[in-house]
Amino acid sequence: MTAIDMPAPRAKSRFWRKFRRNRAALVGGIIVAFFVLLALAAPILPIADPLATSWTAIRLPPSAEYWLGSDEIGRDILSRMIWGAQASLMAGVISVAIAVVTGVPIGLIAGYFGGWTDTIISRFTDALLAMPFLIMAIALAAFLGPSLTNAMIAIGLSAMPIFIRLTRAQVMSVKTEDYVEGARAIGLGHMAIMGRYILPNIVPPIIVQATLTIATAIIAEASLSFLGLGQQAPAPSWGSMLNVAKNFLTQAPWMAWWPGAAIFLVVIGFNLIGDGLRDALDPREH
Repeated sequence: MTAIDMPAPRAKSRFWRKFRRNRAALVGGIIVAFFVLLALAAPILPIADPLATSWTAIRLPPSAEYWLGSDEIGRDILSRMIWGAQASLMAGVISVAIAVVTGVPIGLIAGYFGGWTDTIISRFTDALLAMPFLIMAIALAAFLGPSLTNAMIAIGLSAMPIFIRLTRAQVMSVKTEDYVEGARAIGLGHMAIMGRYILPNIVPPIIVQATLTIATAIIAEASLSFLGLGQQAPAPSWGSMLNVAKNFLTQAPWMAWWPGAAIFLVVIGFNLIGDGLRDALDPREH
């Protein structure tokens, strides 16, 4: 048995029961699921080519032919919104995956071994946290070069210190538990103790933080694309669409309405899911 002294199926059942009772979290899940399904179904949906232009349909308002209107060179905004969801959601998920994969092991080592190892890692993390997240992401993206891949790397590395600090704190709390001391007493090595006894018991707060950080990463990707450091034209993303739309706010405001609304809804959705996961996974509520 680990620190969670209950059968796994029972714990899972209780988690889902608590999560389902959180209506806000369910609403967030529905919002996120809607955009994820749209992004996944983009290749098979009967929509226009997001790159196809039409000089007879420049900046047309929403209509039966163009449900969300058209942009400055006659491209269908609905099609670009759906295909842009792929870039924006992928950027959020992959960026956070990079942050988790790099940050959690470093925080695990710092919290478990302590001493000079912890001091060096903690001071390094403090230095990174002293720089605002978005400023650091912009600097890294500018250094790596403008592309969606480089933007995801920049966002992931900028979010890494959050997971180092969180993991370190959780490990320092867990490593003094009796079951960890028992594992040491029977002669298990450091890697076995960290992998089998410590890491499984610090996963819930990491999952919650990752869910909330996806929302931040989506905003960061939109910001980088808005500045020309993310998704490059003519490929669509919500941030790059806003970058173009800012030049036509008076002539064609609908060009900014839809990507702005999509970013707002997805970010709200992930935040609601994160809050629901935090409540459902909180051991104090068990």
